Formats: sequence, C-alpha cells, structure tokens
Amino acid sequence: MRSRYAAYALALADYIIDTTDPDGPAWEGGGDDTSRARWRASIQRFSEGMTFRALRIVATTMEGPAAGTVHFRAELAQNGRPGAMEELSRFVHRGGNWRYTAGEQRR
Repeated sequence: MRSRYAAYALALADYIIDTTDPDGPAWEGGGDDTSRARWRASIQRFSEGMTFRALRIVATTMEGPAAGTVHFRAELAQNGRPGAMEELSRFVHRGGNWRYTAGEQRR
C-alpha cells in the first residue's frame, strides 16, 4: 500500500498498473496498448492534480496466505484545498507480488 501511495504521489502510472490485479474489478487495462495508455494518462492526470500530504495505515488483515486488506487514510490537497480519502483496499498475492484488486470507500 505504501509503495502504491508513493507511486501516485510521484505519478508513476506504470507501477500502479503493474501492481493492479488483472483479474480484479479495479483493472482498467483491457487487453491492448490503447486501453493501457488511456489508463496511464488518467492516473497521471489524477496524480499531477493532487498534493499527497500523508498516509496513515489504520488496520491490516490477512485472509489466508494469498489475500488481505489494508484500511488506510490519505491526506490530500487539490488546488490548495485540503481533503482526505479513506479506503479498505483488497490485495491478492499472485506471481510473487501483492496486487491491488479492489477498494471500498470509507467515511
């Protein structure tokens, strides 16, 4: 989770894509270069429009050896206006790496 937060802060779109589970609902890459390019551009626009101020891990769980959750709160600012997002993220362990599969917004 921390590495994905840092990747968003640095606009490292390929890292975000490469650490997303292609079998999960968050996958936007399709199966072609055009879909990946569109997704990459969307991530970069989001990242470049935000100031990433802080990340706090609220809780983590393991759901067996190959799945788990991370509940986090991110402090952000857009156009100088502070804000925050809180999410319960789901991860799966595939191909030797943890991959983001989906997230549920928390308030």
